Amino acid sequence: MRSVIVLLVCVLCVCVCAAVLCVCDGVKFGQLCSGNTANSRRTSDSWGQGHYGARRGTREHKGLDIKCNDGSTVYAPFDVTLNGRVTVYNDRNKAAINSGINLRGEGLCFKLFYVQPDRVSGSVLKGERIGVMMPMQSVYRGITSHVHVQMCDKSDPTPYF
Repeated sequence: MRSVIVLLVCVLCVCVCAAVLCVCDGVKFGQLCSGNTANSRRTSDSWGQGHYGARRGTREHKGLDIKCNDGSTVYAPFDVTLNGRVTVYNDRNKAAINSGINLRGEGLCFKLFYVQPDRVSGSVLKGERIGVMMPMQSVYRGITSHVHVQMCDKSDPTPYF
């Protein structure tokens, strides 16, 4: 009897894992920013690199930076539910870019930093405007301006691009 229970638990685990993989399998972010149809990534500039895991002093970068010009329109990458505003920094000197938004869609929970959202609740369809890129150059002169994409669980968002 014990071996039957163990077998059932194993089968259940495999089914749950397969379901999770199916939800994520094939999910790709649509265009995030006007002027960047391919979701080109921030590579290296005088402020560092934009890939997941890049060094930030003593910590690791927990997101992926997608190029976006200051003032550009930011779009929903797929049908999403808006789940509130994000405060990016606890630093008054960075108030000009201290905003973002929590989103859910396609089985994913993620945040977009440096975005002034048009609203912070409700649903938005893929390709619809969700906000505007904030003025990164006013805080980080010379950086490649970008939207920071961070998964809610801080896992690597790169496979979705």
